[in-house]
Amino acid sequence: MNLDLKNKTAIVCGATQGIGFGIARELAIEGASLILIARNKAKLTNCIKSLDFPERHSFICVDFSKPKELELGLKNYFEKNKTLVHILINNTGGPKSGPIEAATIAEFKNAFNMHVLCNQILTSFVVPGMKKLGYGRIINIISTSVKVPIPGLGVSNTIRGAVANWSKTMANELGEFQITVNNILPGYTNTSRLSSLFEKMSKSQQKTTQEIKENIIKTVPLKRIGEVDDVAHIVTFLSSKKASYISGVNIPVDGGRTGSL
Repeated sequence: MNLDLKNKTAIVCGATQGIGFGIARELAIEGASLILIARNKAKLTNCIKSLDFPERHSFICVDFSKPKELELGLKNYFEKNKTLVHILINNTGGPKSGPIEAATIAEFKNAFNMHVLCNQILTSFVVPGMKKLGYGRIINIISTSVKVPIPGLGVSNTIRGAVANWSKTMANELGEFQITVNNILPGYTNTSRLSSLFEKMSKSQQKTTQEIKENIIKTVPLKRIGEVDDVAHIVTFLSSKKASYISGVNIPVDGGRTGSL
């Protein structure tokens, strides 16, 4: 299937590693011009060099824990570059693990800022252009916890659920402008974050990381850990014209692990 994203511009958040980088790589392969957003300038520069057609891509270096910094960074960028954005990939690292009753107010506020407020800021910048274009794709990378809360991820479960409902509301409001809004729910995916989680579980359960991994794989019907490309491929499809009638849905990419439809 030819997804052909030539002449399309996409913002990819959290683009220097893991799922974000995998998405950026696939969108670039399909011909999209990318605006990468992350907080490490050196990594952003190296990321662009490693993508297909690096001359097409640019970046905004900001920290999502500071929404005002994101707002200013976007303002400065779009004042200099009169670019209309076709695709927005909202992707931010999840809050730290832990039971919800032990979470601090500061942890909730920081997570809300990074996920809900930053998504809203980004959307407010790109939607007017999408309306002019008559084409828009907003894709949020969240978590299967919006369907079944994950034990030990109290703050994440709460904030991811907020993002999912924000997304559905946005899909309802923007549909008439041919702007689709969808959520991707990755399961266990081979990233540095998953490795850190396995290490933490290893210490708490007094098992090796390999034992932890094997036990996790047993819970997945497809009997493997997901790869970044598994997520990137569905995101690329949703970004294309081929997915023009898909909006307002949560799509798990988890090997069938989620215990609900």
